[in-house]
Amino acid sequence: MKILVTGAVGFIGSHTAERLQHLGHEVIGIDNFSPYYSKELKNLNKKALSSAGIQVLDYDLRESNLETVLPKDINYIFHFAAQPGISSTSSFEDYFSNNIIATKNLIDYALQLPDLKLFVNIGTSSIYGLEATFPEDKAPKPASHYGVTKLAAEQLVLQKSREKQMASCSLRLYSVIGPRERPEKMYTKLIALGLKDEAFPLFEGSDKHLRSFTYVGDIVDGVVSVIEKEDLVNGEIINLGTEVEHTTQEGIEAVEKVLGKQIKIDVKPKRPGDQWRTKANIDKARELLQYNPQTTLLEAVEKQVAWYKENFL
Repeated sequence: MKILVTGAVGFIGSHTAERLQHLGHEVIGIDNFSPYYSKELKNLNKKALSSAGIQVLDYDLRESNLETVLPKDINYIFHFAAQPGISSTSSFEDYFSNNIIATKNLIDYALQLPDLKLFVNIGTSSIYGLEATFPEDKAPKPASHYGVTKLAAEQLVLQKSREKQMASCSLRLYSVIGPRERPEKMYTKLIALGLKDEAFPLFEGSDKHLRSFTYVGDIVDGVVSVIEKEDLVNGEIINLGTEVEHTTQEGIEAVEKVLGKQIKIDVKPKRPGDQWRTKANIDKARELLQYNPQTTLLEAVEKQVAWYKENFL
């Protein structure tokens, strides 16, 4: 199969592109190399993809003429590209243009593909709101610009399934961790600051937040499993993550155990829109995709620490 992966040099997109190539598919990546975080990591990911034989196009999905730069013989689209997370440095316009306009442009391109089997939107547990412990039919209550715009993007994609214009599904991911995690995310920052003996900024009360910290390899297992299952997943929303919950404090302690040192903490004011609990309800993923994440939190942290030391020390 010929597969397009958007956001291909990002954290989860790069892992998915590699897995798809390893499975024998022809993979083309696209990424706008956004300055949201250092290009050093993105270029590192691009180098890994190039080594695997994956071409990555430097192009912005917010440009409307995608058919002029992308091939017409794509069979699957995995849409990871987005303005990520909850950040005070991102404006509403950033979320709107990257998550809604870019997705609409990609849909317009997809509708021109004669051999497209499935458009896979990558959603997020943030769509559910401050608590994300629900099955997929629960009414969403997003509490951030990120969650609101990702919900809109998801519905734009699924609209085309309802109109029977293309097959599509949306995968809502839960608290993904592991090698290549973005530098502002919890575990990469914990590891980096812990190794430098600098204080980790912890939002007040967040040490008690509960998360389904899910290893990126387990997430990718679920993502790629939709291939050749378009009849089963068309029009569906599917949660992917682990059912095991850990507090943020337990995450900090896992990093401390692997590093063999205590991490200094600098408590910051609460951050609005931050989820206080996520626990992936994956009954539907088990039924449709035989999804069964297995990696423990400590195993995931060990892999992430090893990756960080190899690439940044």
